[in-house]
Amino acid sequence: MHLINITDEGKRFIDEWENGKDYVVAHTSGSTGTPKEIRLPKADMACSAQATIRRFGITSESRMLCPLSASYIAGKMMIVRALLSGCELIMEQPSNHPLHSDYGKIDLMAVVPSQCHGLLQNRYAGKFLRNLIVGGAPLTYELEHALCRMPWQTFATYGMTETCSHVALRKTGSRSYTAMPGITFSIDNRGCLIINAPEYSFGELATNDIVELSSADSFKWLGRFDNVINSGGIKFYPEQLEKLLEHAFDFPFFFKGMPDSKWGEAIEMIIECLDADIRTNIISQAEKACMQHLPHHAIPKRITIVDALPRTDNGKLLRI
Repeated sequence: MHLINITDEGKRFIDEWENGKDYVVAHTSGSTGTPKEIRLPKADMACSAQATIRRFGITSESRMLCPLSASYIAGKMMIVRALLSGCELIMEQPSNHPLHSDYGKIDLMAVVPSQCHGLLQNRYAGKFLRNLIVGGAPLTYELEHALCRMPWQTFATYGMTETCSHVALRKTGSRSYTAMPGITFSIDNRGCLIINAPEYSFGELATNDIVELSSADSFKWLGRFDNVINSGGIKFYPEQLEKLLEHAFDFPFFFKGMPDSKWGEAIEMIIECLDADIRTNIISQAEKACMQHLPHHAIPKRITIVDALPRTDNGKLLRI
């Protein structure tokens, strides 16, 4: 392994990886509750790293780029992949304009969606980048379509801190996630995904993600069980409604359920806008967009504008 420009967080993680303990201390993202400290078995992290190494054909001759903080699982795992494969790993301080220099061929790079915008304008990316994995938050409609037009391959990741990064990948332009080597899937009686990972310490992990299971190694993500809106016996997945609308409405927003005396729950649209002078106009725009792009029975009963949508420290939306 050859580390270039290793960051202070990266050095601290390598020290932890080599400290003789069989676990690494990590923190969950907090997107579905209060962030918590957990202990990740190093053996699980090694399993995850080897799966990615196999999936992308990483060898000691490969080069990877990590513009993510090693304080988070995505950055930690890039280092573990380099340690186990013996490849070259270039680290950059996190910024929205990654790939600062002409490093030559990049076989694998990991980013979050906010970094993709800078990457799309980067003069080196189209020439040298081979594979890009994007995690941490969903890709917008516009961003995904822009990435589909690039000469490199882009994959959205599915996973969590507890699974040591991704257990499935979805190529941009496709709706289906495909399992990483050694992983299979099933569903529980709620329709939620169960991750089957016999080589990992947890063995089996039930999630709150409602999916359409295509096979034991493929699924389509529908939404979070916690977020489902049950209105008069009809279940609405707010994440799916947001996908239908995001390309037609420019302000940050999300859908949630609100109490309704007739239907039990109704759909509410929450929009972010700090400028009070244009809020009336924004509501009109939202109403028009909803009428044009949503099914009639999914049009929100109420539209509310707030100064800022609730988010976690690392930018993930909190649906409260």
